[in-house]
Amino acid sequence: MSGGFADVSAVALADLLSLHGRRALVTGGAQGLGLAIAGRLAEAGAEVAIADLDLDRAAAAAAGIAEARGAATLGVRMDVADSSSVSAAASRVVDAFGGIDIWINNAGVFPSASVLDMSDEQWDHVFAVNTRGVRNGAREAARRMPGGGVIVNVISTAGFRGTAPGLAAYVGSKHAVRGMTKQMALEFAPRGIRVLGVAPTFVPTEGNMAAAAAALAAMGDAGIDASNMPSAMSQSLIGRVGTPDDIARVVLFAASDLATIMTGSTLLADAGETI
Repeated sequence: MSGGFADVSAVALADLLSLHGRRALVTGGAQGLGLAIAGRLAEAGAEVAIADLDLDRAAAAAAGIAEARGAATLGVRMDVADSSSVSAAASRVVDAFGGIDIWINNAGVFPSASVLDMSDEQWDHVFAVNTRGVRNGAREAARRMPGGGVIVNVISTAGFRGTAPGLAAYVGSKHAVRGMTKQMALEFAPRGIRVLGVAPTFVPTEGNMAAAAAALAAMGDAGIDASNMPSAMSQSLIGRVGTPDDIARVVLFAASDLATIMTGSTLLADAGETI
């Protein structure tokens, strides 16, 4: 068991931000927010594993980050809803890097279907990926962090409020992960493990754009030009739509020693959306 979290008050700012010597894994890291997060973690000095359902895509993303950042990277296949898959991928990362210090639970799904129309199978799949997947990841990470570490759960502003019609399962799953983040922080603190959530606003990634189109169609707005979709789905107060790197920088802060005093809370990266 850990002896507690270090007081880093005397550490230089550059060293607080640095992740040199740390090993990170990002689920759903082959595209979108996950890819941006993995890139920033690598830039800060971490060795980074990209976990994705598609091994070829994970390997390609890892190779791209290695070339761009000069970091040690690894692509692994992982189905976050499958406990054995998560465990096997985590063990492979430990074999390659020697350990895991940072685990980012980013993988998620968001099919659009009304409460009246969504099948039991669709509902269960959302919760299997978005909630059990977070449990699986956090559990396997904590088992492999004997000296402490950081777990960051990428949630959503949907974990704080209702959102577009058709996303009841998604909203419910993200509210659940906010609660899980608090409880995991409580249980893992004696092990020297911090657990934080980051809740992004709508960001136009590949997956989010597809989900936005489905949600707008459910509202009867299928005729909206796709180029206007980000504005239609966001209530930004900063004069622009967020980017994947906007979210990646917040995750980097949460994973770094700059945030050592923080555990159990969820940081809103929401451009003022939830005010």
